[in-house]
Amino acid sequence: MKKTYNVEGMECVACAQSIERALAKKEGVIKAVVNYSNNKLYVTWNPELLSAKDLEDLVKKGGFTLTCEDSSGEQETLRGPREPLHKEFLVQGMECVACAQSIERVLSRRDGVEKAVVNYATGKLYLTYDPSRIKTDEVMSQVAKLGFTLQEVVKKEGLRPVKNPYGRRLFWSAVFTVPLLILAMGPMLGMPLPKGLSMDHSPLTFGIVQLLLTLPVLFIGRRFYVSGFANLFRGHPNMDTLIALGTSASFLFSLSRFPSLAQGSHHAAHELYFESAVVILTLITLGKYLENISKGRTSDAIRKLTNLRPERALLVRGDEVLEVPVEDLVQGDLILLKPGASAPADGVVESGSNFMDEAMLTGESLPVAKNAGDLIYTATLSSGGTIRYRATKVGQETALSAIIRLVEDAQATKAPIARLADIISGYFVPVVMSLAVLAALFWLLMGKEAAFALTILVSVLVIACPCALGLATPTAIMVGTGKGAEHGILIKSGEALEQAHKINALIFDKTGTLTQGKPVVTQVLPAQGASVSEKDLLRYVASLEDHSEHPLGRAIVAAAQQQGEPLHHVENFQTLTGRGLLGRIHGEGFAIGNDKMVQERSALIPQELGEEAQALAEDGKTPMYVLRENRIIGLIAVADTVKPSAKSAIEHLNAMGIRTIMVTGDNERTAKAIARSLNISEVVSEVLPEDKIEKVGALKKEGYLTAMVGDGINDAPALAAAHVGIAIGSGTDVAMESADVVLMHEDLLDVPRAIDLSRKTLRNIKQNLFWAFIYNIVGIPIAMGLLYWLTKNPALLLNPMFAAAAMSLSSVSVLTNALRLRAWKPFQAPAQEPSKKGE
Repeated sequence: MKKTYNVEGMECVACAQSIERALAKKEGVIKAVVNYSNNKLYVTWNPELLSAKDLEDLVKKGGFTLTCEDSSGEQETLRGPREPLHKEFLVQGMECVACAQSIERVLSRRDGVEKAVVNYATGKLYLTYDPSRIKTDEVMSQVAKLGFTLQEVVKKEGLRPVKNPYGRRLFWSAVFTVPLLILAMGPMLGMPLPKGLSMDHSPLTFGIVQLLLTLPVLFIGRRFYVSGFANLFRGHPNMDTLIALGTSASFLFSLSRFPSLAQGSHHAAHELYFESAVVILTLITLGKYLENISKGRTSDAIRKLTNLRPERALLVRGDEVLEVPVEDLVQGDLILLKPGASAPADGVVESGSNFMDEAMLTGESLPVAKNAGDLIYTATLSSGGTIRYRATKVGQETALSAIIRLVEDAQATKAPIARLADIISGYFVPVVMSLAVLAALFWLLMGKEAAFALTILVSVLVIACPCALGLATPTAIMVGTGKGAEHGILIKSGEALEQAHKINALIFDKTGTLTQGKPVVTQVLPAQGASVSEKDLLRYVASLEDHSEHPLGRAIVAAAQQQGEPLHHVENFQTLTGRGLLGRIHGEGFAIGNDKMVQERSALIPQELGEEAQALAEDGKTPMYVLRENRIIGLIAVADTVKPSAKSAIEHLNAMGIRTIMVTGDNERTAKAIARSLNISEVVSEVLPEDKIEKVGALKKEGYLTAMVGDGINDAPALAAAHVGIAIGSGTDVAMESADVVLMHEDLLDVPRAIDLSRKTLRNIKQNLFWAFIYNIVGIPIAMGLLYWLTKNPALLLNPMFAAAAMSLSSVSVLTNALRLRAWKPFQAPAQEPSKKGE
């Protein structure tokens, strides 16, 4: 069982780590990853050993609230009784009305199910239930025991705007903090106060008013204390623990001054630190508010993708056209698509014709003509006509949904570079607590007053920030993978993203990767004096090739069919394996083949055709001689043309210092010709699929970090063997399990673009980690009083309020730096790129 939860109540990375540790110790949990940057828990467990409720209860004990994101994008908040949810399921396996009734009877008896109605005619279960008492996986399990399978009808996918939970807390904290600051700090700045509030005239009133302004802020920020002390007592202190200890110390020390205030002590009024506790809480809340805004922006790419699909669809039922929500669509529905509308599902055109803007999937800037039998993809935009198409994939089965899942899965993984930060964060809080106590004791032993030591203690506790360390990696990965998805580069994991930046040897498959994978006729050359036209020559050859299944023959037949002339009837057809074809047309013997066949027929090759054939072969094309009654009458050349962006892609890779290798099953002369035209540094020809794996292994032994680029089908073993497998997905087959990176577009420039994005992302992560480490390495000693000890200058003693501001800004600065990746743009091909046939 695999689920994704939103986690409420996390204040720092240590919170995420405590959840991971608690779940990892639980029997039945296979994998648990908490991404603090998007507040999500990705958990996989064995449902036979553990239920979803067991997991939720375990996390609740840690002081956190889970919100389950089910497959429909709805959320079930697990806080006890709540409003019932309504869901629809397709029921598979029902044979009669009695089946439907048995499902209704069993579910109606279950605690938490308020209503269960099965419509046998539509094959749907309509369920109303209380998610705090029963979960959908329990419903599915119960129905499965009866021999039926439930498939949830997927609702509209998308990321809904989430209200910033810190907005209201920040507002009310500020309402009480501002007057408290004026009361406590105003006289130092020359602001007059009424005598009744003056520390010199009414010290007790002065203290009571400060206390009354402090208590609401403590209540507003109670989450810090609940989480902080709970985790401290469990042995997993976190950032909340540091804040709770620091502000509690200030608050309790201030309370201890009240007996002296009651006796009229003006000195005690100067030892109140209520404003420190309050300002710290308010500034940290401000930091969390800004952090939430920034974290929301890291998910912009996913949000853009999820918002592409329309909410309504035109469903054809007989002579009627009904407007329905897209979640009501099922496989096999007939959909009417008008100009200007977005496709609500994947499908196949049955009638009509139009143009579809598929830039989102394929990167093709021009609209693509669609006719009967052509494929339609979700979220692509219609223009120029009305079509009817049959839905083949709906909801989460569509290509768009698969893309979104890949990006979300990538954001659920941790890059290897994050491990160091995780290890340090795990020890960070206990070390900081120890340093704070040691620093306070040091200054007490040095003869300083308790108030001075308290300032040191609070400053050290408050300035320390494990959050910056924990945010450094996941936020950059979220932005980087999301930005890649915007441009058709799907990176499946944080590890793949990190590995890609180190690639220094890249292997290309030729057919279908560097080339179009569809051979075409490039030359039809009648021999001098042969008394045959290009058109007739092509028609003779196509008549023979029509009896062959060879890919090159199919290309010749397709070229002849474009002329519109019928093919000749062929008698006595023969295949000469590895040489060519024979047959009789209108009583004359015709043949087409290579040099070996010509030699066998003892035919004389005209000099001009021989020279032309050699030049074509050196250009990467396949020349074939045409014979009539054993006399050469012409030459036909077929080639698998190179993709327009191939040469530019190789040039970029070469400029990046990456060794490029082409592997192919083609003959050496053709392979070298193509490699030469593309400036590829090395060629391995006439290889079998298993030979490609050997080449990958050989490069690994030489110390190269390898990548394999292929079509993801025949090249699957080599893709899996390389450090990074890059599959050409053509914008639709995005679930290639063997690849680490899937390119949705046919543009080969996406290969160097993916590597460039990886390099930029890793550079950003390293910058984030550097500043997070430097901030703590520099900030903590200053807070401990190092500069004051060296200079004896009181101005260099860090005030706890400034420490809180610095701590809050450290996380925001890391997030802001990660958001700079949103400015990444893929480099473009030259305005006029050569696109010669055969290159």
